[in-house]
Amino acid sequence: MTYTVEKANRFIRENKHQLRSDFRLHYHFMSEYGWMNDPNGFIHYNGTYHLFYQYHPYEAKWGPMHWGHAVSGDLIRWEHLPVALAPDEAYDQGGCFSGSAIEHEGRLYLMYTGHVETGPDKDRDYRQEQAIAVSEDGVTFVKWKDNPVIAAGAIPLGVSRQDFRDPKVFKRGDAYYAVLGSNDGAGHGLILLYRSADLVHWEYVNVIAKSDGTLGDNWECPDVFALGSKDVLMMSPQRVPAQGDDYCNLHSTTYMVGHLDTDDGRFHYDAYYPIDYGFDFYAPQTTIDAQGRRVMIAWMDMWESLMPTQQGHHWAGAMTVPREVLTDGDRLVFKPVDEIEAYRQAPYELSDVILKGERVLETQGDRYELKVVIEAKGASAFGIKLRTSGREETVLSYHAEERQFRFNRDRSGIGPKGERKTSIELEDGKLSLRIFVDVSSVEVFLGKGHKVMTGRIYPNEQARGIALFSEGECRVVSLTKWDIG
Repeated sequence: MTYTVEKANRFIRENKHQLRSDFRLHYHFMSEYGWMNDPNGFIHYNGTYHLFYQYHPYEAKWGPMHWGHAVSGDLIRWEHLPVALAPDEAYDQGGCFSGSAIEHEGRLYLMYTGHVETGPDKDRDYRQEQAIAVSEDGVTFVKWKDNPVIAAGAIPLGVSRQDFRDPKVFKRGDAYYAVLGSNDGAGHGLILLYRSADLVHWEYVNVIAKSDGTLGDNWECPDVFALGSKDVLMMSPQRVPAQGDDYCNLHSTTYMVGHLDTDDGRFHYDAYYPIDYGFDFYAPQTTIDAQGRRVMIAWMDMWESLMPTQQGHHWAGAMTVPREVLTDGDRLVFKPVDEIEAYRQAPYELSDVILKGERVLETQGDRYELKVVIEAKGASAFGIKLRTSGREETVLSYHAEERQFRFNRDRSGIGPKGERKTSIELEDGKLSLRIFVDVSSVEVFLGKGHKVMTGRIYPNEQARGIALFSEGECRVVSLTKWDIG
């Protein structure tokens, strides 16, 4: 099949009426039709947020990657624009893989990975190089005539000759830099750094960071940015062995806070931490906006995980609620962007309630925000049940003896099952949660946002109940629920 932007846009127009609405989210971004994964080219440009994404418009499964495109004024409501890139050149005929965006001389530049299949085994026989596309209007993009701008010949010795992808481009001083994900071919993921004066002529600098064998065999989707006086490196390591309760998914995300030395090309850091402690969070990308905020968005799904909407719904994939990234010493804090508060409706409140056993709330819903503070008192365990009906429920719970918070979706409907756990210390004996439920997703911000747990759920439409529970006695200090319109 020959792919073009025009063909993709025509196909979407003619087929999007087939979408099924059940499980479609309401205040999270999704594609119009077909498959979506990594966010790409996330940027605040000419007063508007632009979000590009890995896109296969022709079916709800991964396929030859295009770049979808949407814009927003507030990060919550998005307008779909025409497909930005299609795999229509010799250097990207296997797919326009992940990348990023930057403004240069008033124009919007996209830098992405051109994927080329070189043999019959698609999992082993391929080549990856970096390409540029440029737009005068922020909508229509023209690929650079001399692509690729970083060819396979620019890969240094000791680095995979195949896995060479996901450029995140940024500017420091008078120079542009790009970080790329790769590995050493011997089980160690790594990040490469390149430098340019004009975005089209690049030189290799160094390997800025590399796995010691405990942090995955390939690193994807790197992002480097300054935050206050420090630098942050985010990336998505593949096949990380579980470390206690952390890194329990097939692939993971992690961050390091430290310092990027662009002279010697090394990222200096002391520790690394998960970005999300739940089930479905991958390939986060950040941008800085006109307010000076560092905003992050990620794919809210996981590779090789059951996605019920692939069966006859004609779509798969969603993005997280955009999150502001803040620092607290050498740790990051994640906070839902303030703009979400403008969509709050119909508040429901409780306060100073002693709880022992279960209490069903006199409110229901499938798209809402919930803020709750619970004092543990003598309870051995307590929490919240979401999307309840009959035997269906999604359970968020705190366990006092283990000092552990759990997200359990074993009875969350037809989707994937399982439980994720993470340690958390109570503050003055209290647990604070901020929870976002949107039909087929749950995002839980614990405490001040040092930890977040994200997961997809697929309950039946009647599962709209909400209940509090406690084993032993606890006190609900406050609870507020808002529908999100």
